[in-house]
Amino acid sequence: MRIVVISDTHGQHRKLGTLRGDVLIHAGDMESLFAPENGAWQLDDIDDWFGQQDFDRIFCIGGNHDAELERRVSLGQEPFTNTTWLHESCIKYKGVTFYGASWVPMLPHLPFFADAKTLTGAWARIPDDVDVLVTHTPPLGVLDVSSRGKVLGCAHLAQRLKALSPALHCFGHVHNGAGQKQIGATTFANATNVNSQFRVTYPPFVFEIPTK
Repeated sequence: MRIVVISDTHGQHRKLGTLRGDVLIHAGDMESLFAPENGAWQLDDIDDWFGQQDFDRIFCIGGNHDAELERRVSLGQEPFTNTTWLHESCIKYKGVTFYGASWVPMLPHLPFFADAKTLTGAWARIPDDVDVLVTHTPPLGVLDVSSRGKVLGCAHLAQRLKALSPALHCFGHVHNGAGQKQIGATTFANATNVNSQFRVTYPPFVFEIPTK
């Protein structure tokens, strides 16, 4: 299964062109808080863009810039037409278990913030048999250092991962951490497409995951 992962497009998704594969994943921050008046347009436009991509399935979660997305979800609206909203949900596709959650630590008053108690409960709900885990935040200590040297990963997520062995854990959030790292049986990918100056710099990440 060919999985393409993107994240932190911040309204610049069309610069990525047309992508192809079996599954496309967006790990959050589709919008930009620097232009809040454009939130609804950015969300509708990326939904339209998703519909133009060549994939069997498309999954996405939110991030701390996705204010319009959080608003729609809080109102009980279905936010997308052309992608599956994967927040706190699990989907099996061709025998591969995907699970996503949008929560981020340390950023009160921003979209999808969660405190320590909420984070602990949220990460506990990740299924033990997850194959592809999608979060917006990195786990503590993995591709999570900002351009200012701050460590921004989630300690509670790192703790939960001690009991899990996903084939792939993809996230974004920390632009300076773009890249991938193998730890044990898990490939960790900070799939942000923009750098610390919010310029599209990094291409989509592509992975091959065996079907079951």
